[in-house]
Amino acid sequence: MHSNKLFTIILLSILCCPFQLLIAQSELPVRLTLEDAIRVAQEQSPDALIAIHRFKSSYWEYRNFQAQFMPMLSFDGTLPSWSRSINKYTREDGTEVYVNQEYARYFGAMSLTKTVGVTGGEVFIRSRLERVDNFSDSSRTSWLSNPITIGFSQPLFTYNQYRWQKKIDPVKYEEAKRKYLEDNEQIAITASGYFFNLLLSQISLRIAQVNEGNYDTLYRIAKGRYNMGTIGENELLQLELNLLRSRNDVQNSRLEVENNQFKLKSYLRLKGEAALTLVPPNNTWHGDVESRKAIDEALKNRSSAIAFDRRLLEARRDVYKARSENRFSANLDVEYGLSQTTASFENVYKNPQDQQQVTVGVHVPILDWGLARGRIKLAESNEELVKTSIEQERIDFEQEVFLSVMQFNMQSVQLHIAAKSDTIARRSFEVAKARYMIGKISITDLNIAQSEKDQAQKGFISSLQNYWYNYYSIRKLTLFDFKANGKLLFDISKLL
Repeated sequence: MHSNKLFTIILLSILCCPFQLLIAQSELPVRLTLEDAIRVAQEQSPDALIAIHRFKSSYWEYRNFQAQFMPMLSFDGTLPSWSRSINKYTREDGTEVYVNQEYARYFGAMSLTKTVGVTGGEVFIRSRLERVDNFSDSSRTSWLSNPITIGFSQPLFTYNQYRWQKKIDPVKYEEAKRKYLEDNEQIAITASGYFFNLLLSQISLRIAQVNEGNYDTLYRIAKGRYNMGTIGENELLQLELNLLRSRNDVQNSRLEVENNQFKLKSYLRLKGEAALTLVPPNNTWHGDVESRKAIDEALKNRSSAIAFDRRLLEARRDVYKARSENRFSANLDVEYGLSQTTASFENVYKNPQDQQQVTVGVHVPILDWGLARGRIKLAESNEELVKTSIEQERIDFEQEVFLSVMQFNMQSVQLHIAAKSDTIARRSFEVAKARYMIGKISITDLNIAQSEKDQAQKGFISSLQNYWYNYYSIRKLTLFDFKANGKLLFDISKLL
């Protein structure tokens, strides 16, 4: 494209102009492109580290959610439990006496449990062995074994948290992945902002230095013309004032460069005292982005879009929980196993006896003074509030994407205008300077031409900065690379 050739010529002219370092450096300057700055920022900036650790936290939270539905093997034991006390004892004839009791108890149990997510119950297999040493009268030992016990515990008519976790937690994990991609694009926006702030201040310094040299030359020539009587004192004083202002601009620009360089190096976590020499980017892409496609991609890919679904699920869960926890409920426990007790360890597993246990517990709320009804109404009200908020946020969300697309599509024309304006202003100043040297225009006209040249050059860099801001904003809002025509992805294994 003609405009791209024009951008390249302007950028090369910027790079070829002499640039004075802020202070004497012992290290060579570091050349840094926009792509380099963004890559380093996405690897080691403070925002990148925060984003990585935030995603890792979400990843392990999701892994824990998955792990709770896997079989769990555990061991419980007491080695030992010793007790010595005086207790009341009732004889067969009904009389009560106090006796000294001293015993030690040891037990160990191995359990394999599995959560049943569909029902919210738990199935288990357990093996248990217990020993009791009684030292009250004479040392006696007894053993109790439960070689195997199979059981199932099931809440009835109650809130099943596992069922809702299976609906919500995968959505939360997908939201976390999308949020990490958005954080990466935000890092690119932030890094490009620091990059162009430094680039603009470096160019401002170069402009100030060139202006200082120009006005120094013009002032020396003007002194000679004043001595010859061809110009008035007012024009000489105006040139001297311009020279002093240009020297002041150089000092202020150097301070601004140093400040912006510190901010960029701090954000990129670059060590060392070497100055940064920035390379302006010229690989702009100017394909038109369709607003409808951008909105569709945003609704499919953006974390906010999936967060809408997650928030609705959480609101429905809260309503279901409020209704379930304030009504009739029951709990069913069923166990079947083998058991044996002996005085010697050799016989503790011989001829075990079977044992069964069935327990049904119920909870029936009778009078709660409207507490349950209030909780249900509160949860239902919150659900309606979430629905209303999401409807409005979805409208604002689509409007934000639409406006960002419109701004990006305008960049091609704006960049071309800024580049053309810069070229014209440069040429206009050179003509004005030559005409002033031969006395064809006044110092006022020369000042106007110089100001327009400076503003046009800075305006081109500002337009370039706006382009890259809008470019990465579109990527962040849609998580879609329109240049490559594909979704933004990342390798999770590299983060972990």
